[in-house]
Amino acid sequence: MGTYLIKRFFLMLLTLFGISVLVFVMLRLIPGNIADILFDSAGMIDPVEKTKIETELGLDRPIPVQYVRWIGGLLHGDLGYSYVSEKPAIDEIAPRIPITAKLAGLALAFSVLFGVPLGVVSAVRQNSRLDYLLRVISLSGLSIPAFWLGLLILMAFVASFGTIPIYTEPPKTLWDELLLYSVPAAAVGFRSSALIMRLTRSSMLEVLRQDYIRTARAKGASDRTVNYHHALRNAILPVVTVIGIEAAFLMGGLIVTETVFNIPGVARFLVEAIRWRDYPIVQNLVMFIAVVVVLANFTVDMLYAALDPRIRYTD
Repeated sequence: MGTYLIKRFFLMLLTLFGISVLVFVMLRLIPGNIADILFDSAGMIDPVEKTKIETELGLDRPIPVQYVRWIGGLLHGDLGYSYVSEKPAIDEIAPRIPITAKLAGLALAFSVLFGVPLGVVSAVRQNSRLDYLLRVISLSGLSIPAFWLGLLILMAFVASFGTIPIYTEPPKTLWDELLLYSVPAAAVGFRSSALIMRLTRSSMLEVLRQDYIRTARAKGASDRTVNYHHALRNAILPVVTVIGIEAAFLMGGLIVTETVFNIPGVARFLVEAIRWRDYPIVQNLVMFIAVVVVLANFTVDMLYAALDPRIRYTD
């Protein structure tokens, strides 16, 4: 187990290194930089001033030199300065991470709390009216784009309550936070819950047809014991994989949702930074999302061994 953990640790470092190189180089291969955007927006044409700005920002140096400088800063906790706001990148990024984390956490909780139980019910009552209804709901969740569902929710709130549940100022209490984030979390979590519901149903149906399930029923085990202790425990591994993928996706994939509900989170800020070619912000945000994805995959692997005693990571 110890050898496996060491190998996984170095594999995660290698993955993050590859992502850092790819992101760094791709950003600089895109035509135009922050100096071009600043000059175009201000209507300037003096190339001397443009060259001066590029020199001050270090954009005139070779790409390998810029990369080494950036990585060296990361190792020392220095994320650089935003080209647009001229503030430390950490000061721009840090306040937005908790906002996205809370929204993603609520959306994931919504997905799991609704997706797994409803998937089990749909499998246990296969081909019943309830099963057909849940299958229609799940297909609707997979078919409706999150941004369109968000807009429908906003219009429904305006028509019913005369208010719009969007982010206007930081919430002051925990209850205010829950009310503020619950609506967009439900909008984005509806799709995830539909995916988890369908996967749970198909996995449960496969397990319920196994011989040991019929043996448990023949021995007089109750339906609750068979469905939740025997079947669900063995059907949960694919569901855990999807939950891990969704958790990683939600940290960086809430761009449209954060835009619709005016939430100043990480994903929305990343798009704005890309538009302005704000290299330090983009690089650090992408690396943060990459770390979340790598840790989510590692957590899923560890949960495999905890949920299924047959799985062992040998040295």
